[in-house]
Amino acid sequence: MARSIWIAGAAGAVAVAGLGLALWPAGATEAPGGILRWQDPAVVAQGAEIYAAECAACHGADLEGQPDWQVRNANGRMPAPPHDRTGHTWHHADALLIDITTRGTAAVVGRGYESDMPAFGDRLSEAEIIAVLSYIKSTWPAEILEIHAQVNAAAAME
Repeated sequence: MARSIWIAGAAGAVAVAGLGLALWPAGATEAPGGILRWQDPAVVAQGAEIYAAECAACHGADLEGQPDWQVRNANGRMPAPPHDRTGHTWHHADALLIDITTRGTAAVVGRGYESDMPAFGDRLSEAEIIAVLSYIKSTWPAEILEIHAQVNAAAAME
């Protein structure tokens, strides 16, 4: 009986893994769990346009963030961080980045945390948010992309 349960469990795991691989786009360089479409030129171009209109005022035209982004402002809030390799955006899994952009940092963090990062879920569609984040990710160098793939893989296992 125990052997039958083990075989059934193993077969299920193989089926799930096979489905994941079937859904993994050809040429992708990260494990399933990555949501952003940073290798799709049309999505990246759309994201760049939206970023320029909606995000660059705070996060910088070149993703550089605000000066002294790691030091609290007089109001106690953190300045907008960079989204390039010098920031911490790539430390977060795709799903969390989408959640933060959709609901705003304060809503995601909770516990009374205050942030100037607004929720964009009522201004941008999920596809537009994914496009913006895909654009941001498309600018990261290979070593950061590799680390971010590991972040996504770890998040997918949680």
